[in-house]
Formats: sequence, structure tokens, C-alpha cells
Amino acid sequence: MIRNIVEYLETTAARLPEKIAFVGKEERLSFGNLLQRSKRIGSYFLRYGKRNVPIAVMTEKTPSSVAAFLGCVYSGNFYTPIDPSMPKERILSIFDTLRPQVLLIDEKSKKAAEHLEYAGETLVLEEIVHTEIAEEALQKVRRTAIDADPLYALFTSGSTGVPKGVVIPHHSVINLVEWYTETFDISEKEIIGNQAPFYFDSSVKDIYAVLKTGATMEIIPKQFFSFPVKLMEYVAEKEINYVDWVPSAFCIVANTGALEKTAPQCLKKIAFCGEIMPTKQYNMWRAKYPHAVFANIYGPTEATVDCTYYIVDREFADDEPLPIGYPCRNTDIFILNGDRLAQAEETGELCIRGRCLAPGYYNNPEKTEEAFIQNPLNPHYPEKIYKTGDMARYNAYGEIVFLARKDHQIKHMGHRIELGEIEAAVNSIDLVENGACIYDEGGQRIVLFYCGKEATQSYILKKLRDKVPKYMFPNVMILLEEMPHTLNSKIDRLRLKEYYDKRVE
Repeated sequence: MIRNIVEYLETTAARLPEKIAFVGKEERLSFGNLLQRSKRIGSYFLRYGKRNVPIAVMTEKTPSSVAAFLGCVYSGNFYTPIDPSMPKERILSIFDTLRPQVLLIDEKSKKAAEHLEYAGETLVLEEIVHTEIAEEALQKVRRTAIDADPLYALFTSGSTGVPKGVVIPHHSVINLVEWYTETFDISEKEIIGNQAPFYFDSSVKDIYAVLKTGATMEIIPKQFFSFPVKLMEYVAEKEINYVDWVPSAFCIVANTGALEKTAPQCLKKIAFCGEIMPTKQYNMWRAKYPHAVFANIYGPTEATVDCTYYIVDREFADDEPLPIGYPCRNTDIFILNGDRLAQAEETGELCIRGRCLAPGYYNNPEKTEEAFIQNPLNPHYPEKIYKTGDMARYNAYGEIVFLARKDHQIKHMGHRIELGEIEAAVNSIDLVENGACIYDEGGQRIVLFYCGKEATQSYILKKLRDKVPKYMFPNVMILLEEMPHTLNSKIDRLRLKEYYDKRVE
């Protein structure tokens, strides 16, 4: 039984030392080179003599970044990826909570690091990658390592915008990778097209699936996601056959008509995660890839990336939500209405238990106790579950359907309304490219932001008549050139609210 994630790399490097593991714009690393580089970085970190402490890694997104992460692990510590383009205040807020042993940067991130004015120690990756490997000392660290040791901490804003550090142990990622690679039949033949930033939990699947199976990961340059035709040409050029992207990436390709110009048939497996995948845009993709495997995957960072999945096995109308399906292996999902299980087709809060769960938030016991609670269905022994804050229900097939965030449920004109239901209806309208709702508590107004110049407000309202009751119609509709997104490519609802508040001042 594997206890430490680097065992995946060691096994694959012994089997396929020359095979390319990670490819970036200016660099490619074989499994053998990755192993050596990771050990060199780990050997340097041994001089601190610490165990299970955080190391902040602020580098450009490159194959060497992966070596930096694994170097932290080899030294018996854990890593936190930091995006050099993050606002200074956010990075310093993360550091205030994390208190990292050291900040590791690369040459390209030097200016960003200087701008931070960080008081702690800073190391440059290029200056430590030639450290002599201390094999015996690394093995000594490994002998006392256990699978409950932390592997990484990722910081997520949540609804308040205040960063929370989710600590994930080795056993949770091993649990994920074993299920993921088996379920989606990932092997050394896969060429994975990576979209997710390394500070976004979805990238964890890409990285560790490669280490386990011997697949190759192409780090797709970020700018291609603003030029959909070039993106799909890149997919064709690199012969990418597996993608696991956020829905906004799929939607921009579908909405701009890029699939009509190029739909490379090398793509065989297509997964979406991180947000609701609008069924209208899914159907556009399905039309071009009738034989591909499509999967809708759901999971919060606190549950180690994925906790439910649905391999799409039937047709869906544009206004019909895609289910998030069934629990991943060795994970239990249940929907609570108060302290009892929700009945069939009854709405409740989605809760999770199992090896996938984080032990909590770093240096934040209050938030940990709030979200990770004793299982109310089990009064007999200590058992933690995670309350996701997501509302869900079971459909007639027994599949789980995600509805909305708990804080997106509103009381309007005496009716309990899920804003996500309005969004799903709006997004199914043919001329609408994207839509998102917020609620103006003071004015008691449902506010719809949408993209799609040809969709007039009267046209949207006319189409909504057949989809939702009149009390769910938006009271205010605002046309945007493009929807604002967070660093994780999710719709930035805080910015939408700020924009609306300024308009009504």
C-alpha cells in the first residue's frame, strides 16, 4: 500500500525514465529528470530540519513547478502554490495565515516577489536545482512519513473573499488518483491538456494522474483560452486526447463558434468540473464529439477535488440540468434537510464523509469547526463530515443534481427560490451566451447579468415564460460584454454585486 505520493513518480520513473511527463512552452521534463530534480530540491530543503511545515511556491506555471512541489514533499514538508499575478494583499493575507518556512520563487517571478516586500526568507528555484542529492537523508525522512501527513494546502476564498487554507493529506490524494485513473481508464497513452492553474485543485488530478500512469501532460498556454480557434488548433497539434476543464473554457469555445471551424477528433475523453456546465453548451460539444466520453464532475477543495461524477449516458434538453451523478469510490454523499436525510426529490444540503476529506483549515479552528462537523446521523462515535453549503436533490434516476450554493437560495415575494434554477433557465435560451444572478436584498430584486448582444430583454422574458414561474423572472437585467471570473475561472459574483451596487448608488 502506498503511503507517500512520490512513490507514484518513483515507480513510473523506473518503468519509463525517458518518457516525457510534463511539457510547457519552454521546457519539457521526462520522468527520470523530474525524479532527479525533485530530489535535488528536496535535499536543499533538508537543511531547515523541519517536518510537515508549509513551503510557499510562487513560480510561473511550468514543468519545473511540479518538481518544486515534489521537492517540498521529498523533504517531508508540504507545498502551497501561489500565483505571481495574484494581488499583493491576497498573497500577504495567505502568508499571514500560512507563515511558510520559506518562499520559493523562479527567475521570472522575482519582480512579483520584490513587489510583495515579503519579510521572510526567499529562495530562487534555479539556484537550488543543482543541489547534490542526499539519498540517505531523504530515505530517513521517508521512513517516518505516514499517509496522514499533509501534501499541500490550497487557499480558497469562499463567499467572504477571505482566504482559507485547505490542508490535504497524502492518503486523500492517493484515494482520488486510484479512483480517477481507473474510472477514466487513464494510461501512459493519454495526452492530458491541462487548463487549471496549479493553485486550483482541479490541477491535482492532472499532475498526479500523470505520475501514477506515465501519461503526458501538455500545459496549455493561458492565452489560448482567450482565442478559442487557436485553442482547438493547439489541441489538434499536440494530439491531446483528454481534457478536464472548467465549464467557462468549454463555453467560450462553443459560444464563439470555434467548434464549427475546428473540432479535432483526437479528443476522446472530455470532463468538466468546478462549476455548473450549461447543458446548451454541452450539447454543442456533444454534437461535434458523438463518440467521446463526457463526464460531469463535482467536488469542493475540502473533499480533495472530486466527490461525485456522472458519465453522461443519455440525451438532455438544453434546459435540463446535467446531474453530478454518484459518489466517487470510497466516498459517501448524503443530502441533509436539517438533521435528517432528505427524501426523494427533496432539496437539502450536500454533505460528504470519507477518506477524501481534509482535516480542516490551516490555522483556522473556528472555520474548521463550522464546516467539519460531527455526523448528525451518527451519535455513537466521533465521525466528521463536511457541510458543503451546496444545495442538491436526487432526481427520478437516483442521481444527485446540484442546484445552487446555499447562500444563493433567496426568499422573494414569499417564495423560496434557487437562483441557480433561474440561471439554468436563462442559459438554455438560444441567444444567451452566459448568465448569472444575484439578489438585491434591500430592493427585493432578482438581478440577471448576461452576455449575448442579440438577446433583448423582452426576448429573454418571452423565452422564460415556458421555463420558470413568473415570480422567478429577473426584475433587473444587465447586459455585459463578458462575465467577470475569479482566478479559478469561476463566475465572480462578488464583482457582479459590487458592479450592481455602484449602479444603484
